[in-house]
Amino acid sequence: MRVEDIKEYHAHLYYNDQAGLETAQHITQQLADQYDVTIGRFHQKKVGPHPMWSVQITFSAHLFDRVLPWLIYHRQNLDVLFHPLSGDALFDHTQGASWLGNSHTLNISQFLPKI
Repeated sequence: MRVEDIKEYHAHLYYNDQAGLETAQHITQQLADQYDVTIGRFHQKKVGPHPMWSVQITFSAHLFDRVLPWLIYHRQNLDVLFHPLSGDALFDHTQGASWLGNSHTLNISQFLPKI
């Protein structure tokens, strides 16, 4: 995989209660007001590999150097997972994953080969 081949990234904001949900909604609205990002659903349950409630933000690679610093300064108390969309979900959620705040153990079983 070449860096130039990565066209998009995900950032996942994690929260675990109503107050965290409201914080995530506020943060994502501010982010969307400034940058061309796509905000996903605000989940109030564990979804996919994510061990907590979360919301997904999708953004293009050319915005990486804007969105990540913005999240560093505006994430408040939320933890953020970010990763490339390389076409290899296992890589993206393991070796390609980075964190702002605390890291969390992901349930990557859905990305493993079925035996």
